[in-house]
Amino acid sequence: MSTIDILVPANDVRRIHLLVADRLAEKGHDIVLAGVETPDEPRMLSNILRAERRTLRIRGNDLFDVVSTVGLSSSRAEAALRIDLTASGQSFASPTLEPRFNGCASVASAAKALMQGCLPRIDIVLNDDEAIGHAAPMVDSRLSLVRGLNDVLARMLTLLVDAADRYLRSGAPAETPYKRVTRSPQPTAGQLLNAYMFSMMPRQLAGAAHRALFNIHRWDTYYRFHKGVQVGSTGSLTGEPWAILPDGGNRFYADPFPFDWNGRHFIFVEDFADGDTKAVISVAEVFPDGRASVPRTVVEEPHHLSYPQVFSRDGEIWMLPESAAGGGLVLYRAASFPDGWVRHAVLIPDRALFDATLLEHEGRLWLFASERDTYGSAADTLVVYYADRLDGEWTPHRSNPLQIDRAAARPGGSFIGVGNRLVLPLQDGTQEYGAGLGLADLLELNEERVRLAAPVPIPSRDKAISRIHTLNSSEHLEVIDCKVPRFRWSLKSPRRLASQ
Repeated sequence: MSTIDILVPANDVRRIHLLVADRLAEKGHDIVLAGVETPDEPRMLSNILRAERRTLRIRGNDLFDVVSTVGLSSSRAEAALRIDLTASGQSFASPTLEPRFNGCASVASAAKALMQGCLPRIDIVLNDDEAIGHAAPMVDSRLSLVRGLNDVLARMLTLLVDAADRYLRSGAPAETPYKRVTRSPQPTAGQLLNAYMFSMMPRQLAGAAHRALFNIHRWDTYYRFHKGVQVGSTGSLTGEPWAILPDGGNRFYADPFPFDWNGRHFIFVEDFADGDTKAVISVAEVFPDGRASVPRTVVEEPHHLSYPQVFSRDGEIWMLPESAAGGGLVLYRAASFPDGWVRHAVLIPDRALFDATLLEHEGRLWLFASERDTYGSAADTLVVYYADRLDGEWTPHRSNPLQIDRAAARPGGSFIGVGNRLVLPLQDGTQEYGAGLGLADLLELNEERVRLAAPVPIPSRDKAISRIHTLNSSEHLEVIDCKVPRFRWSLKSPRRLASQ
């Protein structure tokens, strides 16, 4: 057990400070929350957050909430590690870790970036020298400072706890330390107010108008008989023309997975009807002439389902859908393909895993997934599990979380074999959730290390087929889905065909 002093402003303790202490205590460390006298900071950020909560009627806990009653202690001379959350610029005894947002120790720097429409980076800096951890957090809500800042603080929590725990267990920085992070100044109260009034507020008004006119959270599913020319190998959408899976305009189909069976071709999809609070899993059949049947429901649960990964193994057909809202990762077996499915096993209980993607590699089974670490986005934290058989026991990789990166964490389809390469589609949330996809080569995979190359974005020359969210293929079919906001009162039927 290692001793850690978490240094916080004695007169300004926040909920995020307590969460850092709780998480490190859960990992077995001896934690003291030590109060440090710091100059009073301007209250502009707190005032802006308070005003936005009232204006937008935001309820719920805020990670930046002030905690009025908390017991603070004095710092201990014998502490093995100090974590500086004061943002004061004071020097403390080494070793000391400090989180920085775009180079600044103050959370106000992250807030300013969000108000200006930018996405902040996070570094964990050791002894005011080099970064030993880095994160590019996903921000799901770009038009609310309260929600956006919660997303950033949530991933700061994940990164800081992991960096501190790894440092204490290894006694050294990460294997590949990051470059030195130059300290940047804290934004002034005037800069924060200007950023909110003249950047965020106009975008909030424009966003409200856009949401009033368009259903912005919807996708179109496209499919084709690929005839051997596939996106995974070419890196582009060229080739055979794409057909759209019609949805009637009052629902959408997303996360398509194809499956060939006894000379027939099926597409399993997330099926989300307008007005519903959850999606079901449905299946459509694609006929040899390219027509597709209307999808019909095959799996429904009390909670949301999506990402219906269908595969065959051990003489059975299986489905591994995303079911994080149900509290675990559940494996289904086809009792009567394609319509009859039964719950077979809970592979990983009590974890919020999203888009878990199966791979068999060198005699072992692996699952790549993004995980919501209690708070924040579900699309920026990559984790890996492995097992010797499908129904467990699944072991978390020692390197979890592998990376925190909005452009390289959430899987967007099954692994693709390209010659002797294995390629994983990864969602890119840089512009917004569900609006981009890249292809990343798997470079190394074993119990000690997991390495993926930087994703290469899939370009599109057709505005009708862009903002790709998922890519999958079978021996004959290839499928994608694209984020396509639709005018709320449009009665126009969707187009039948699109080509590149």
